[in-house]
This record gives sequence, structure tokens and C-alpha cells, in this order.
Amino acid sequence: MSKQPPDDGAPGALVELGARLAARPYARRGVAMSAETIRIILADDHEMVREGLRLLLRAAPDIAVVGEADSGPAALALARRVVPDVVVLDLDMPGGDGLTTLRELGQALPDVRVLILTMYAERDRLLPLLEGGARGYLTKEAASQELVEAIRVVAAGDVYVRPTAARLLAAAVVPHRTAQTAIGRFQALSEREQTILRLVAQGYSGAEIARQLRISTKTVAAYKQRIEGKLGLEHRTDYVRFAIEAGLLVG
Repeated sequence: MSKQPPDDGAPGALVELGARLAARPYARRGVAMSAETIRIILADDHEMVREGLRLLLRAAPDIAVVGEADSGPAALALARRVVPDVVVLDLDMPGGDGLTTLRELGQALPDVRVLILTMYAERDRLLPLLEGGARGYLTKEAASQELVEAIRVVAAGDVYVRPTAARLLAAAVVPHRTAQTAIGRFQALSEREQTILRLVAQGYSGAEIARQLRISTKTVAAYKQRIEGKLGLEHRTDYVRFAIEAGLLVG
């Protein structure tokens, strides 16, 4: 997979990326341990933060911290020396902003993947960092629950953002007219069809929806067939994209 999301800056590509990420099963069910050791660098100017991250990662036998840095230039120099699989990068460190360091890492070591770990909410910084080559974005607030799986996803060559961030990414570029049209089409569905569309878009399987609604899987499949016929949907990503356009999943 390429280092940057495809067709950066194109609204259609951003909607597609956001919908694809929001539909990921790993967002709810976790990520399997890597078959090979993932070598990482921790880049943060606060020693206590790096110590906390090390403690979090001790529980993951497939992840090894091979170096630490307290500034952007130090992170770049260390990455050149040890060539890790992943750099976990803070945005605000001495010696330059995180976006500059991200770009320098991409130029010097294009195969090294960068996971941004920051105090800033996704709506503030996500898009320029993905466009700059970041393979993932995680807030420090969410790190205790999601850091290990974020590293595994990024190391595997995929993009990691939280489901809410993925929906924000796509919704940010949905034209108002498109949103209004999608809402009208959604409201034309029956109440049960609306419920099932939401659940599919949230990542639930047919069996999970059947248990939740206390109906058979055959009934779920029949409702999905009706929904797909009315809205022209085929795959889970189509459900997510439609739900984003209608404003059903944002936030």
C-alpha cells in the first residue's frame, strides 16, 4: 500500500477513505497479534509520557521499542540509524513541528510508517497529517485502549484512525446538497429498514443484527436486499458512505 491515501485532496477519495476506515471490523473487535516483531521508535519530548507508553506496550509481545527521541531532529536521526517499522510521533516537540518531521521521515525513509500520537482532537489536525503521509492518528486520551492495535494496523501497511475520526474525515467533504438528498432517501425507508441500515453501517454482522433485533438472519438478509434495491448499495462501505452522507454516523 502506498504511503499516502490515494488521490489526496480529492473530495471523492476522502469520502471513500473515510467510509472504508469507518467500516473496518477492527474498530470494534480488535486486531490480531503480528506474526513478526514490530520495531518502533517513541518520539515525545516528555519522559513521563514515553515511560507510560513503554508500560502500555509491555503487554504486547509482538511490539519492541528500539529507540526513543525527545525532538523532531532526534527522531529523524534515530530513525535513519535503526530503521524501525513504525515511528510513534508527537506533534509538538522542540526543533520543529510534527508535520515537518513527518515529511522529512517520509522523504528519508519512505518504508517507515508514522503513527501520530497527540493531545489534539482529530477535527483539528487529521486531514493535513494524512495528506502529509501519516499512516495513523490517535489522541493521547485514547492511547491506553487503542495504542497497541493502532501500531499493529499501521505496521501492516494500513491506515488507523478512530471510527469517529473516519466519519469526520468523510463528512467534512460531503456537499450540503448530497447530504440533503441522502437524508430524504433515508427517511423514505421503513423504520426497520432505517434501523438495519444504521447497524450495518456501524459494522455489525447479519447474525449480530438478528440477535439484537430478535429476528432471524433470513429476515435481516431480506431487509438488506430491500435497502440495497432502494438505495443502490452493494457492499458494507456503500452503507457507511450513505450513512455518512445522510449525517447518521458523524460524531
